[in-house]
Amino acid sequence: MPIRVMLVDDQVLLRTGFRMVLAAQPDMEVVAEAGDGAEAIENLRSTPVDVVLMDVRMPRLDGVEATRRICAEPDAPKVLILTTFDLDEYAFSGLRAGASGFMLKDVPPGELLGAIRSVHSGDAVVAPSTTRRLLDRFSPMLPSSGTEPQHKELQRLTEREREVMLLVAQGLSNGEIAARLVLSEATVKTHVGRILTKLGLRDRVQVVVLAYETGLVRAGGGGPV
Repeated sequence: MPIRVMLVDDQVLLRTGFRMVLAAQPDMEVVAEAGDGAEAIENLRSTPVDVVLMDVRMPRLDGVEATRRICAEPDAPKVLILTTFDLDEYAFSGLRAGASGFMLKDVPPGELLGAIRSVHSGDAVVAPSTTRRLLDRFSPMLPSSGTEPQHKELQRLTEREREVMLLVAQGLSNGEIAARLVLSEATVKTHVGRILTKLGLRDRVQVVVLAYETGLVRAGGGGPV
């Protein structure tokens, strides 16, 4: 079955361009379009969607709030936030709202297609290091968590899982974590999966966000506070 995509953007020409790119792919299908977040939510009530490509600045309901409402629903589609260099704060808010990643509006077609496929398969579409830089820049937006991580679910993690979570939050890939901890990459992947399950998170992006929110890492990419 093709990946069912909904395009959400108030610029008709931009949606048309994305639709043309996706229509040429045998494994993708644009099943819905919307000009704002409210229309997107309405469409989801009647149209099954796997991935939502979401703009941020739109009338009526912006992409961040729409993402928050969509991701709060059971069996929600994955959401990719569209952003530009001067709107990083919207991407940050979108990640906290539950988006599986963010990308630039002028992304090359190949990267856009790869991102959609990655998100559909359950991965995040942004490099952990890119996410870390974004969080470092906007860490003042995060609530102060004192000197100890406050998220009680972190107590469910084993010592090794906390080590892995810390390295994920610092921007390391599975391969880099494996080398750092002298583990196989498959073992690291298993640890990451258990972390996601125990903490009720969707992907690595949300691991990074939670690590900053709880104070497990501090702005600037530092270790435990």
